[in-house]
Amino acid sequence: MKELILLRGLPGSGKSTFAKLVCNQHVEADMFFMQDGEYKFDASKLRQAHTWCQEKTETWMKMCYNVVVSNTFTQEWEMEVYYKLAEQYGYRVHSIIMENRHGESENTNIHSVPKEKIDNMRERFQIKL
Repeated sequence: MKELILLRGLPGSGKSTFAKLVCNQHVEADMFFMQDGEYKFDASKLRQAHTWCQEKTETWMKMCYNVVVSNTFTQEWEMEVYYKLAEQYGYRVHSIIMENRHGESENTNIHSVPKEKIDNMRERFQIKL
């Protein structure tokens, strides 16, 4: 069975690190903002970044690769497109929530997301059981 893993979690929770351990076909919207090895975030291009991420996922699905997508996915609707792609290409989906268990004082997110922004994400994080 072909597998799609959706890694959800706040910045600094370990999504990228875990994704790299699990699968070579790993994509996240933040990769869109990498330029010459440097992260250059532009909020005005966030929708474009997520579209790019979805297109990359679909390309790998067409090639029958297992795929890991690691984005914050704080809202359930943000994963819908991936569930639809999985259904279209015959993938089983695993949604995994990553937690920061190493303590906030040691928390380092590679994109320097401010604490206030992370707190906002934490408050809107949805879990559907």
